[in-house]
Amino acid sequence: MEIIISDTKEELGKEAANRGAELICKAISEKGEANIIVATGASQFEMLNELVNENIDWTKVTAFHLDEYIGISKMHPASFRKYLKERFVDIVSPKEFNYVNGETDPVSECIRLGNLIGKRPIDVAFIGIGENGHLAFNDPPADFETEEAYITVQLDEKCRLQQLGEGWFPAFDDVPDKAISMSIKQIMKSKTIICSVPDSRKAKAVKSVVEEPVTPMIPSTILRQHSATWLFLDKYSSSLLA
Repeated sequence: MEIIISDTKEELGKEAANRGAELICKAISEKGEANIIVATGASQFEMLNELVNENIDWTKVTAFHLDEYIGISKMHPASFRKYLKERFVDIVSPKEFNYVNGETDPVSECIRLGNLIGKRPIDVAFIGIGENGHLAFNDPPADFETEEAYITVQLDEKCRLQQLGEGWFPAFDDVPDKAISMSIKQIMKSKTIICSVPDSRKAKAVKSVVEEPVTPMIPSTILRQHSATWLFLDKYSSSLLA
């Protein structure tokens, strides 16, 4: 895992988007298309702002949505489908975007998405990590063993408090406690991973991810076992590193 530290989250976003764009264009050059994963949340704001302005032939890019709450409307302010439609899909118009639908039967939706992504080896995954060290919505203890591409998960209290703290919901009880998430193994199948993690509230998680043993109790530690992961930090999220 290569660590890149910028002074500001805006610089972090630009660095992460630039590297991601290079990798997407490389895939298109080599095989005529690229398949990517796109994450959401406050940690992705700056990266996505830059990525949509990169010189990429988006008509050759198929994208997959990382996770979504179960039972939430796509019009809800906290909906990740809404987030990605407004901040990414409507701007770049990729060849195909595969949303996670949290309003349908979760089991059937996991099967549907698993069948789709199974035909599309991922070239670049854009992800973040949670304040509790989660990867996607795989909260601790995460399932490192399942072969399913998408799974239903229970969100822990720290995860839900993070969503509240970021301003997505008016009260804790409004934050859903279940979600559909891409699994750990599916994320790790990505050829390359761009992980953007700004802000001081992520500093403790970053320190754990970089320095603690790989464990399902800190799900993002698994990234250290990936052969091509770039971890983009700002001076705040990196402040506790030795």
